Amino acid sequence: MSHQSFSSRSLRVALHSLVAGMLMWPIAVIAEPSANTIAVNVDQARLVKLPARVATIVVGNPLIADVALQAGGVLVVTGKGYGATNFIAMDRAGEILVDRLIQVEGPSDQLITVYRGVDRESYSCMPTCQRRVTLGDGDSFFKTTMDQAGNLSGQAGSAAAVK
Repeated sequence: MSHQSFSSRSLRVALHSLVAGMLMWPIAVIAEPSANTIAVNVDQARLVKLPARVATIVVGNPLIADVALQAGGVLVVTGKGYGATNFIAMDRAGEILVDRLIQVEGPSDQLITVYRGVDRESYSCMPTCQRRVTLGDGDSFFKTTMDQAGNLSGQAGSAAAVK
């Protein structure tokens, strides 16, 4: 009788483990990037080789990733915001040649995050800490940093035009 009780208990434990494993399986599948996923960090770019006959590219959400088709079927994928989207590449006849997922992840540099109440500021610390515009930063910090970057870019452009 103790053997039968042990077997029932073992069977219940095994079934419980099996059910728990089946419930966890979809999470594991989602967490692992597949060969069809292009992983890119926000504010960085990745090159992807496509068939040369690609004529049209459609991006699911251009706020997450931007793409630019170059000569010879080279696609530049730039991470714009966190999350996942896809792109579809078609030929001139509208035939789908490629449909791939783009996964945009956080910045790859060393970040320091400073909280001032509910406002957040981000700094890139490679090798010294400098302001870095990051999605989710406070409005004032974000705007000030973007204004400074725009002014610097404008000055650099006008200096180059003078030479």
